[in-house]
Amino acid sequence: MNLFEKFNIKTENEHLYEIAFTHGSYSTHMGLDYNYERLEFLGDSVLSVIVSEYLYEKYPQYEEGKLTKLRANYVCQSALIYYSHELGLQDYLKVTVEESNLTKNEVLSITADIFESFLGAIFLDQGMEFAKEYISKVIFKYIDENRIFFADYKSAMKEYGDAKELDISYEVLEEYGVPHDKTFIISILIDGVEMGVGKGKNKKEAEQAAAKIAIEKLNIKVF
Repeated sequence: MNLFEKFNIKTENEHLYEIAFTHGSYSTHMGLDYNYERLEFLGDSVLSVIVSEYLYEKYPQYEEGKLTKLRANYVCQSALIYYSHELGLQDYLKVTVEESNLTKNEVLSITADIFESFLGAIFLDQGMEFAKEYISKVIFKYIDENRIFFADYKSAMKEYGDAKELDISYEVLEEYGVPHDKTFIISILIDGVEMGVGKGKNKKEAEQAAAKIAIEKLNIKVF
């Protein structure tokens, strides 16, 4: 289906949306002087404002820290990938995987990028009210049902360690792969005792995986 029909967009600037779905690899391959990165930057800020306002109004009893954690759950990469796939935004993406040697993991992250770049284009072309309406249809239902897209196990372990006066640390056990596609194996230590080993495409992901194992062993509530 045509992008503009699908999202009920009436525009005189179709090129703006073409930019929103153009990855740098495609730009390089085709000799273009634009890609979606600037719109992604803008969309990230617009998304944060709209979701923050909704959470602020919905949870008047929550303090800043709780609101920040809640917002992170609904604007994290996992959530954006989910929204993007649900909307079928990947169908409009212009990317040349062979030319840029992108990994499957990187291609997946691009689907999160284009959710934000598309939002950036909507904001510039249609205004904030239209952007709010778009986000309300896509995201607010998941906030209302308390959907969890990302649980911050590492922060939960830090809070546990602080409360119990325990030393929580992480140790890289192994890393392998080419520079643009590495895999990390990391352990979590509590007072020097290994409590879990996690694997991820970067250190943060591996630490979260290790912390999750420790959380489950210790039966600690998260989020």
